[in-house]
Amino acid sequence: MKILIIGKNSRITQFLKEYLDKNFSISIKGYSELIKKNSLYFSSFKYIINCSSNKKYISSRYNSAYDFDYKIAKKIIRLDSSYIFLSTRKVYEPKKNCKETDKIKPMCNYSKNKLITENKLKKILNNRLLVLRISNVIGITKKKSNKKLHNTFIDIFFKNIKKGFIIKNKDIFKDFVSSKKLGQLISKLIKINANGIYNLSIGKKIYLDDIVQWLNFYNPYTCKIKNYDRFNFNKDSFYLNNNKIVKKTKIKISISDLKKECKKISKKYFLSLKKKI
Repeated sequence: MKILIIGKNSRITQFLKEYLDKNFSISIKGYSELIKKNSLYFSSFKYIINCSSNKKYISSRYNSAYDFDYKIAKKIIRLDSSYIFLSTRKVYEPKKNCKETDKIKPMCNYSKNKLITENKLKKILNNRLLVLRISNVIGITKKKSNKKLHNTFIDIFFKNIKKGFIIKNKDIFKDFVSSKKLGQLISKLIKINANGIYNLSIGKKIYLDDIVQWLNFYNPYTCKIKNYDRFNFNKDSFYLNNNKIVKKTKIKISISDLKKECKKISKKYFLSLKKKI
């Protein structure tokens, strides 16, 4: 099975390549290169995943000119190819146990735009569309990118580590998924030809104090603990209900798995940092 991943500089692309390469024939291309091609080019791919985006799509009100997903999807309307749309948990109101059937309440331009795109894709692709509402992805890549469109939790954590302190708040919890589980789940969904909407997350409360402790596990340096309010990261507490994706894929997602992955990331990061010093 041939799969096209769009977005050469995307971290998600790197995460997916690591796991999809084991079971499928993967082709990775840049958006600017692909958008010029005609529909015939896309016909050889069973699945298309877009990991690229535009800064204005993330920060500004919806404009179809910046909607890469819709532009790509229009090229495959008359083909048999299926499309995987990477959406965000931010389409939900921040709360406990958000389900795919819950009322949608996007609060920022990015999530509003994702929802608009999702609805447009449904109209033209129907059952050839797989929508993944993804929570915070925890992972680091082998190749560093200088084209980050927005900061993730991992970015903020390691940025503050370099300054000699880490974020801390005992009351705030969020939902995460490791890059390993992200790859495994998407790989399985492709194998079983899944469509529809799925929350992709650990599906449990993860307190920031805990995940900071796991990511900081191999830090050989003394860090000062400062108040969470000092940092530019939203204070919304939430977690998604992932029962649907677990039932569909039969893949278990546990807190212990996330903890192990965080410690691996910690070890890799701090060992490489020590070598540089």
